Amino acid sequence: MNYIQQAYKGENEWYHWVLTIVLVFFGWQVLGVIPLVMAAAAKSENLTQFSEFSEDSFMTAGIDNNFFLFLMIFTFFVGLIFLFVGVKYIHKRTITSLITSRDKVDWKRFFYGFFVWGVLAVAMSYVGILLAPENYTWNFNATPFFILVVISFLFLPFQTSLEELLFRGYFMQGIGVLAKNRWVPLLLTSAVFGLLHGANPEVAKLGQITMVFYIGTGLFYGIVTLMDEGTEIALGLHAVNNITAAFFITTDWTVFQTDALYIDTSDPSVTWEMFLPVFVLYPFMLFLFSNKYGWSNWKEKLTGKIIEPVNLKENYRILDEIGE
Repeated sequence: MNYIQQAYKGENEWYHWVLTIVLVFFGWQVLGVIPLVMAAAAKSENLTQFSEFSEDSFMTAGIDNNFFLFLMIFTFFVGLIFLFVGVKYIHKRTITSLITSRDKVDWKRFFYGFFVWGVLAVAMSYVGILLAPENYTWNFNATPFFILVVISFLFLPFQTSLEELLFRGYFMQGIGVLAKNRWVPLLLTSAVFGLLHGANPEVAKLGQITMVFYIGTGLFYGIVTLMDEGTEIALGLHAVNNITAAFFITTDWTVFQTDALYIDTSDPSVTWEMFLPVFVLYPFMLFLFSNKYGWSNWKEKLTGKIIEPVNLKENYRILDEIGE
């Protein structure tokens, strides 16, 4: 069975999908946000002042950068737990089937993607610093920096895992089952993934041209997932991308405002660094993964039909009875 077909292992009536989506967004955007709201309220002088805060102004409430990052990640952690609950208890299928088509999660794939993109991301950041050193200020402060590193490596993967397993996992499989093909979920999840990042502050600063990066990144992760029949590589890529973004370079106008090594003091502008990943590095990575993992039959894997396996549920019912 291919990756999208994993959805057929569970219950797939429309209300199973609606209930799970509502559950995830309730956990992510309601329950998960409570600690962040409480922390901001505790820092505010009074409730009237707090009621005037917008989503983008939590940090002006005086919350420590690292604590704010942790609280933000916590919202994604709650959403991820609720996604797992929905898959296991509403759809009645395994969490592994959400992550991969293999019998178990291949962590070697995760760490390969993590390492390769980590090296490229750090190298690209250093090139930017070397080309325009006047735009960067050294910001190393040992205690907050090392706390940031710990938070980044231990907790940021929860944030990226929710995004990957929701878009390249749950939505990719669900839309694939509905559309009966691969190209519709690939394009649709990539577009929605990019558009949802439109709320990031850098989009307001740089304009809608940034959608090229976000939608292009979603498309890249989607292609990797479909070609590899699992999300392991995409999970590693996304995790290390956000980790390096958090602790290496920060600005006062991007989504990550942290105690990073460098502060970019330049005026917001669209540069080559935005387009290099989409048009150069992502194709290179696809070539690299293709050679390492022997990817083939690209047209079928990216555009082919999705067919429900015959008697799949009956086979699983028999296996469950035998197991009992």
